[in-house]
Amino acid sequence: MTTQLTAAAINTWRKGERERLIGLRLQQSATDRDAWTQRIAQTLEPLLRASKGPISFYFPFKAEPDLRPLMRQLAAAEIPLALPTVPVKQQPMVFRPWTPGCKMEPGILNIPVPATSEEVVPTVLLAPVVGFDARGFRLGYGGGYFDRTLAHLRGDWQVIGVGFDCQEIPTIHPQGHDIPMTMIVTQSGRVVD
Repeated sequence: MTTQLTAAAINTWRKGERERLIGLRLQQSATDRDAWTQRIAQTLEPLLRASKGPISFYFPFKAEPDLRPLMRQLAAAEIPLALPTVPVKQQPMVFRPWTPGCKMEPGILNIPVPATSEEVVPTVLLAPVVGFDARGFRLGYGGGYFDRTLAHLRGDWQVIGVGFDCQEIPTIHPQGHDIPMTMIVTQSGRVVD
């Protein structure tokens, strides 16, 4: 018999699971995280090179996979790149073009974002995960920014969740606002596709 959880119970569970999974990620050695990130980049590179762009990356936060070297490689190949920014809390993100050496400024949570008002619409979004499940649902930091943004994004796009194998959980208990990723990539390759 399956027990249905209330929205309040799911929110409480998610908060605890976020704390546990972020702690687990931070406990991994920097050497392991770097090796895992290199494998993630090796899986992502051919997928992203096939894209015309723009590709939205993310600036690493709390031991997330650091894909900045891959960003520089793709920029050198003249693939347009972007970073998300939150101009207004509780609203969809917008995407600003990024190039190596572009001027940056602190965004929400002091995460650096390009210091420009120019916006682009990505065709591929890389979304760091706090947790994920086999159905492709992503557990993020709880602000709802990715789901809110995906719900408003127009045109053809795909979203690729990025994280480590240790972040997989049986379910995130998806709610009506949760949008599954197109695929999720970890150091093992495409975990969800």
